[in-house]
Amino acid sequence: MQKQYPIIRDICSEITAHGGRVLLVGGAVRDALLGLPIKDIDIEVHGMSFDALEALLRRFGTVSLIGKSFGVLRYPGLDIDWTVPRTDSPGRKPEVKLDPYMALEDAFARRDLTINAMGVDMQTMELIDPFGGQEDIEQKRLRAPNAQFFKEDPLRLFRVMQFVSRFEMVPDEQLDELCKKMDISEVSRERIEKEFNKMLLKSKRPSLGIRWLAHIGRLAEILPELAATVGIKQGAEYHPEGDVFEHTMQTVDAAAAMVGEDEELRLILLYAALCHDLGKVTTTKEAEDGTITSLQHAQEGHELTKVMLKRISNNKDFIKAVARFVNHHMDPIQFVDNEAKPAAYKRLANKLAPYPLSLLADLALADKRGRNPQEHTPLKGSYPDVDMFKKRAQAAEVFERVEPRVLQGADIRDIVEPGPEMGALLKRAYQIQLDEGITNKAELKKRLVAERDKEERDGS
Repeated sequence: MQKQYPIIRDICSEITAHGGRVLLVGGAVRDALLGLPIKDIDIEVHGMSFDALEALLRRFGTVSLIGKSFGVLRYPGLDIDWTVPRTDSPGRKPEVKLDPYMALEDAFARRDLTINAMGVDMQTMELIDPFGGQEDIEQKRLRAPNAQFFKEDPLRLFRVMQFVSRFEMVPDEQLDELCKKMDISEVSRERIEKEFNKMLLKSKRPSLGIRWLAHIGRLAEILPELAATVGIKQGAEYHPEGDVFEHTMQTVDAAAAMVGEDEELRLILLYAALCHDLGKVTTTKEAEDGTITSLQHAQEGHELTKVMLKRISNNKDFIKAVARFVNHHMDPIQFVDNEAKPAAYKRLANKLAPYPLSLLADLALADKRGRNPQEHTPLKGSYPDVDMFKKRAQAAEVFERVEPRVLQGADIRDIVEPGPEMGALLKRAYQIQLDEGITNKAELKKRLVAERDKEERDGS
C-alpha cells in the first residue's frame, strides 16, 4: 500500500515522529490474510488527538471533514479513512466519544468480529491480534471479541449474515446465541439493504447467510414470505432437490455464479432468484394421486415479492423491476414449449424494458440449475429449452434490447398535436409494429390513420 501511495509512507512517518502510532485496521487486514484484494482501507491513529491528526494531514493537502463527528477524516484522492479510537453509545444515533489514548485491546474489543479486530503497525508491519482473529480465519470461524459490545449494535446480526456467505465461515455457539436474542427492530431499511446487497454481490454462496438466519430462528421475523417456503412440497419429477426453500437457495447460488459487470442487473437477477417461487406458498396443491401443482405461482409471486422486498429496501423502482422478472420467470420455458412467435418475444422485451431479455434467460437458467438432489449446491451446464429461448430472442433481435420504435412524435405531427392523444397513438403504433411486424414507416402510419378514422366514424 505504501508503495502504491508513497504519500502514505510520508504521512505515517510524520505521525510517528509526533508520537502517534499508525495501524492498518479492520477489513483490509482480514482481506490480506484471506488473500483477497484490499479495497477499503482504514487507518487508526493512536496516541494523537483528532485535532492534531487533522492538522497534520492538512499539511499534505486538503482534508475532508465528512464524518468528523464520528472521528473520521478522508484525504481526497485516496480511498482511505483516517480515524482515532472511539467509544459509541448504544442506539440508532450513538453518542461518539473520541479516545486517542485508548488501549489497543480495548479499541479492538469494540469491533464486531475477531476477524475484523486485528491491526498491522504501519512502521514495524507487526500483526496485532489480541482476540485470535487470524486463527479464526484459518478455522473458518466467526466470533465476537466482546459479547457486551457486540450486542450494542443490532446491525451486526446482518453483518454476520453477510460474512457467513462471503467468507463461508460458521459462527460459534456464543455468536449464534447473541444473534438469536438481539433486538433488531430499530435497524433502518437502508442499513439492512446494504448488508443484503453485500451478501448477494460478494458471495459465491449467498444462500449460506439465509440458511443461517433460518438456523438461528430469525428468518421468519426478517423475511416471513421466504420462511414460508420451508416445507412447501414440489413435484419430484421436476424438483428432486426437495422443498421450495431448498430450491430457492440453490437458485440464488446459481445466479451468484453468473458473471456480470453491471451491479444493478446483478442485483435484480439475485433478488429475483430469491423471490421467484414465493408464490408457491399460496398456490401449491396436492391431488389425491400425489400430483403437485403450483398454477399461477409466478403471478402470485409478483405481489409477494413487492411485500417482501419492502422489508429490505425503500427503492420502489428497483422493487418493481424485481417483481416484474418474478412475474415473467416462467415465460422462457413456456415460450419454447408453445412455439411462441417472434412478436411474443418482442412484446416480452418491451414489458421488461429497460432491462434486457438476457437477464430473464439468466433467471430461467438459474431456476433450472437449482435442482440438485445430491447436495446443497446448484447444478452446472446448459439446458436445451433455455438455449432455445436465447436463440429465438436473438433471432427476433430483442435479446439485449427492445425493437426500436418506427414512428416517433415528429412523424405524426401532421395528424395530431403533441399531448396525451399523440402519446396514445404512438403507443398503439408500437403495439401494431410488434404484433404484426410492420416496420415500414409509411405503411405503419397509414395503418394508424385508418384505425383512427374508423374510430372517429364509429363514434359519430
